[in-house]
Amino acid sequence: MSVADLAALPAPARPEIAFAGRSNAGKSSAINALTDQKRLAFASKTPGRTQLLNFFELSGRNEKRETVVRGILVDLPGYGYAKAPQEQRAQWDLLVGGYVALRHTLVGVVIVMDARRPLLAADENLIDFVSRESALHFLLTKSDQLNNAEKKAALAFAQQRAAQIGPRATAQLFSVPKRQGIDELACILAGWLPE
Repeated sequence: MSVADLAALPAPARPEIAFAGRSNAGKSSAINALTDQKRLAFASKTPGRTQLLNFFELSGRNEKRETVVRGILVDLPGYGYAKAPQEQRAQWDLLVGGYVALRHTLVGVVIVMDARRPLLAADENLIDFVSRESALHFLLTKSDQLNNAEKKAALAFAQQRAAQIGPRATAQLFSVPKRQGIDELACILAGWLPE
């Protein structure tokens, strides 16, 4: 399901995990890698393609082997895309900000950041905006484009910031082309959802 304004949000029913981040940081690609589906979330090399809140049911099997919906993944429009018209950027900000501030079923936010430029001012603004009850996970994407020393430094920087926030925040490296970090991300998110 996709919505263009807050009035069209589905009725809250299941725990929701939002993927947020700067435009072209890899939010949609991370969702596709996590779900092992190539085209579930539309991924593009062009920044600013995701312009709606996109909801995806996350299902699993219970002890009776029945399929049950465990939660919802939400792909949010990216922030910080300067080439979009100002009016469009303002609409995205209202949509994302309103969703993050008002959604009571939001259990956690994955803040997707390019590992080469983690924790920019816009990322910090989102961190400040997220409810103190919601978990945070810093997903440092495109880590395959860094050498080992750069990876270590980027992860240490993100982990230090997570430690400042407290136990509700975690950080990891992630690479879609190398298929690295997918299991770690799945484990973190599974911990945010009820059994």
